[in-house]
Amino acid sequence: LIAQLKPTAFIGYDHADVGGLVVQAIVHNGRPVDAIRAGDEAVVILDRTPFYAESGGQVGDTGRLAEQGVMFEVSDTQKLAGQFHGHVGVLTAGELKVGDHLVGAIDTARRAATVLNHSATHLLHAALRTVLGTHVTQKGSLVAPDRLRFDFSHFQPVTPQELATIERMVNAEIRHNHQAEIRHMGMQEALDFGAMALFGEKYGEEVRVLRMGETSTELCGGTHVSRTGDIGLFKIVSEGGVSAGVRRIEAVTGQGALDYVSDEERRLNDAARLLGGNANEVNDKLRAL
Repeated sequence: LIAQLKPTAFIGYDHADVGGLVVQAIVHNGRPVDAIRAGDEAVVILDRTPFYAESGGQVGDTGRLAEQGVMFEVSDTQKLAGQFHGHVGVLTAGELKVGDHLVGAIDTARRAATVLNHSATHLLHAALRTVLGTHVTQKGSLVAPDRLRFDFSHFQPVTPQELATIERMVNAEIRHNHQAEIRHMGMQEALDFGAMALFGEKYGEEVRVLRMGETSTELCGGTHVSRTGDIGLFKIVSEGGVSAGVRRIEAVTGQGALDYVSDEERRLNDAARLLGGNANEVNDKLRAL
């Protein structure tokens, strides 16, 4: 089946809702089929798509594929054989056949939240290398709508002071509101330009380079903010060891970061109330106890 298909063209950098998408193949119960009916779970492969397929740590898009009387709910998008976007989901209405034309619409709110975390991951990487040293390299990442997770090489715990400096640096880059510059160039040209290759990414002869300000230039095929200010706020929530020589930072951005700060504030106020004082008196009350 794979050998007979043209690679999926990804058009999701500029489009979130696109019509005229042609069904190239349908996989049901692990086998290619010509059609599926309402209630069937399947993987749908299109000729082109606005749905980002999971890669480079960024989760796949969700959303809907629809046409008159037909509705396919996409719960995940996976990259198959490195060049096909597999829309994983269930047909909730109608009958879907190979050759049908569909309108694809991604969940834009989910994508927008994911984008903030992905761009923040690049700024975090740059800040880690500045504060901890250029031995820091990415060892893995997860970029989801609700959080980001970044694994990196470092041989001791990151101190609270270092974490505070890293967080301040990332937020300073956000406030600078740098434009996210996208360039396409040859691999060697990109490396000469100062771009860093990231763990887990496969690169062809022509690569996509993302530059945000003076500190962050990396090869990346993912989706990103237009300007760093879109991220709003970056907040580290944890740091710890994963394995020998590998540390992990988890963080939140945007509304997720504001929600985290509000939750921390609420917990502090609850503690103050239990101690019979206000938030500013918590330390003194605890010492008295």
